[in-house]
This record gives sequence, structure tokens and C-alpha cells, in this order.
Amino acid sequence: MSLASIAMYVTPAPLAEATEALWSFLREQLLEAGLSGVPERLSRDIAYDEAWLRPDLLLSQTCGYPYVTRLRGKVRLVATPEYNHPGCSGALMRSFIIVRRDSPFGGIEDLRGKIAAINSPDSNSGANLFRAAVAPLAGGRPFFARVVQTGSHGASIDAVAAGQADCASIDCITFGNIRRFDPARLKMIRVIAETPAGPGLPFITAGDASDEQVALLRDALSAAIADPSLAAVRETLGLTNIAILSDAAYEPLLEFTRQAEALGFRDFG
Repeated sequence: MSLASIAMYVTPAPLAEATEALWSFLREQLLEAGLSGVPERLSRDIAYDEAWLRPDLLLSQTCGYPYVTRLRGKVRLVATPEYNHPGCSGALMRSFIIVRRDSPFGGIEDLRGKIAAINSPDSNSGANLFRAAVAPLAGGRPFFARVVQTGSHGASIDAVAAGQADCASIDCITFGNIRRFDPARLKMIRVIAETPAGPGLPFITAGDASDEQVALLRDALSAAIADPSLAAVRETLGLTNIAILSDAAYEPLLEFTRQAEALGFRDFG
């Protein structure tokens, strides 16, 4: 039996339910196409990032930055989902730089010497795109007084709201989901800037997957986008389409890092 884990956007609860419904549809499509070993349910037993390099991986979703830094050549790209949240544009996404609502900060420059929250140093939206937005202003010197790691975008939002950090970079998909399903969580924060955009979080499969298997996965995802029975599921997820991107399409994420390093920006390690 192979492994399926789609766990990047599964909170609040309506997203988890919609993701399970999406997988149920995909599973039926794959079984009807003759693929064997398709798991009945999505895995909830392992951390989302532990699934990525499992040899039995059938389908998962990863962040673009881990893809370009440590997964490329070890997994295969399947498709990149497109979302309808503000800040998303086709297969591209950006992050919103947030501060506490009652703070005096009007722009990124005002954050010099402040405390930044990041969900993880290898997060594209929480760190890499944040770095791309800040590096041109840093002047080759440390920009933030301190950087704290929170473990999730939701926790970064909470840290800013509680005054434990002055700013954070929240991806447009997470921000849109929280705005829809948990808007009270955003009451104490506001957006002061947007980061550059880059390709979104791709669906992947195991590195030794056959071309036929990749094609079947793409066909199943395409069917999920088109089938009227999944309209409510797509609406809940904010899912509008899928794009088939090449490996080269993700190279700009590494270029953001190179440009920041060339400018001497090291705040996120």
C-alpha cells in the first residue's frame, strides 16, 4: 500500500474535511484508472514533511523552498494547485507582511531593529519570500534585532497579535483560509506590505514514479477541478485549477536566496 499525505492546509477543521473529500475523489479516479495500492485514507500518522521522501509516496504536497533546496531530483513534480485567495495569481503566490494592528509601523523599513517571527527557516512563504522583501533594505547589515521560530503560520500570527514579535510573513493561502474560517484570529493584526511572488506549493510523488503514474495523478487532479460534484470542496479549499510547471519554474525561489545573500542579508540563517 502506498502513502498519501496532503497536510499543508488542514486547519481550521473545514479544510481538513474538504481535503479528505478531495482525496476520496482522487482515490476513486486512480482506482478506476487501474492504479493499485492506492490508500483508502490520507495518512495522519507522520509529520507532513516526513512523507516527502518516503519511497512509498503516492501523493503529497510540499513547500516550494524545500523542493528546490533538498527534494529536487528525489521526488517528481505532479502539479501546482492554483487558489483564488487575494495574493494568489495562477500558480504564483506571495506572502503578506503583518504587524500588530496598534503598532506604529507603516512599511518594511520601519521594522529595522524589531523582532520577526518565522514559522521555519526553510519555509518559502514565511522566510524565503520575507527575506526577498527585506534584503534590499538591509544594507548588508543585520536588519532584525531578533528572529523567533514559531513552527506554523498560525503561531506566527498569534505571536504578532500577542506582542511577542513585531512582524511576520504569512502566505496568502493561509491568510485567506484564516480570514474565512477563523477571522477573529486576525483582529489584532494588519498587513503593511506584500512580498515578491513565486510558484506555489506543488503536489509531488516518489522520485522513481513512472511517467504513467505521474500522468494518472495529473488526470485525477484535473478531474477533481472539473467535476461538478466537488464544487463545494473546491470552494472550501479555494482551489480553482492546477498548473503543470517544470522544474525550472521553481528556480526563481533559489534566485531570491542568491540575491539576498549577494546583498549580505543573513537574518534568517
